[in-house]
This record gives sequence, structure tokens and C-alpha cells, in this order.
Amino acid sequence: MPFQRIQPEKLSQSVVKQIELLLLQGVLRPGERLPSERELADKLGVSRPSLRDAIAEMQARGLLTTKAGAGIYVAELLDSAFSDSLVRLFASHDAALFDYISFRRDLEGMSAERAARYGSDIDLQVIDTIYHKMEAAHLKRDPTEEARLDAEFHLSIIEASHNIIMLHIMRAMFNLLHQGVFYNRQMIFRQRGTRDELLAQHRAINAALQQRDPAGASAAARAHLDYVEQLMSDLKRSEKNEEIARLRFDHVQAL
Repeated sequence: MPFQRIQPEKLSQSVVKQIELLLLQGVLRPGERLPSERELADKLGVSRPSLRDAIAEMQARGLLTTKAGAGIYVAELLDSAFSDSLVRLFASHDAALFDYISFRRDLEGMSAERAARYGSDIDLQVIDTIYHKMEAAHLKRDPTEEARLDAEFHLSIIEASHNIIMLHIMRAMFNLLHQGVFYNRQMIFRQRGTRDELLAQHRAINAALQQRDPAGASAAARAHLDYVEQLMSDLKRSEKNEEIARLRFDHVQAL
């Protein structure tokens, strides 16, 4: 017969499974510090030796890491999504920039639709809270905070879509954006008119989500990325024109 005696699961394996699930769901984020060993054992209701066994296993698998004198951290898993050589290749070719925007448009349109359908009331409240923080940051002259909240707004929508694979793919993509691989978000927030238009687009996305309008949310997210694509296209064209003008100027100076 194919049946086997059920073996009781070790406590350390139960700990591993719980932490794994929190990583998959995106609750625990790359680089996040875990509570102290004593506090974590207490929260999980296990002995410290069982907790140490679980942590050792997850460290061996590259999911957790320790920093001397600083504690236990979630490994920077997103940094390993793309090799350094591939990241440098992305940064050196405009084609990668526009493929990146196209990829985001497709996935963010899908995630906005899913968020409107499947997001919990708390998910939508988080999105709405971040949007209103964007409104407050919009009043400041320095666009740094607004640009940071822009990324948080989009990631909160992806989290609300409740698709684990989509979440981790898009976190990896936003990690490259944080590094300035494709473009500097603050750059597109510099002009007041552009900032006003971007805020209006985020307002439209948020409104559709709060109304639980899947088609409207998807359309608003796609329209936003269309606008970003046009901004970057205009910027690249301006840079090329400036380069040609500089060559002409240098030539005239040399005559």
C-alpha cells in the first residue's frame, strides 16, 4: 500500500514555513531586520534552539543573512534578480528604457485591474493613504518626497493585486529604478506642469481603485505609463538635439 506513517513536524520546520510564506507574500521585505532572537522566539511560541535551527536553514538557502552585531535580516533577494553585467547593459541602451516602460505598462495595467477586483478594503486604504501623502508632498518645491511616494504608490497597487509572482517581478524592476538604471524619477518631477499632470494621473488611478472599477483602473494605469513614455522620448530627443547643437557650436568656434 502507498501509505506512510505520519511524522510529526519539527518546530523549526514550522518556523521555516511561516517565514517563507511571509517572504512570498511580500510582507517581509528585502533588507528588513527581523526582531531579536528572544523576541522572535516569543512571538512564534518556540524555543530559541528551534528558532536557531530554522534561521540556520534559511541562511544556508540564502533567504536570511546576519550582520555582525546588528542582527538577522531578510536577504537582498532583489539585487540578485539581474546580474551586474545585465544591469550595466540596461543602463547603456535606450531600447531597454522603453522596453522597461512597456513592460511596466502591461503589468501595472493588469495589477490595477486585479487590485480593483481582489484588493481588500485595507489594501485600498493603504493606496488611498499613500496618494494623499503624495498630494501633501506635491505642495513642496523639492520633488524628492513626491518621487519616493510615486514608487510606493505603484508598489502598493501591485501588492493589492495579490499575485505573488507579479509582486516579486515588479519589486525587482522598481529596485532597478531606485538605482537610477533606467531614469531618475526626480527628473520627471522637476517641472511644475509635469508634476501637476502626474498627480492628476495618480488621482485617476486611485479614484478608479476606490470605486472598484477594474477597467477604469487598468486604463488609468496604462495612460499614466503612456505619459511617462512620451516624457522620456521627448527628453531623449532633446538630449540628442543638444548634442548636435553642441557639435555645430564647437565647429563654428573653430572656424
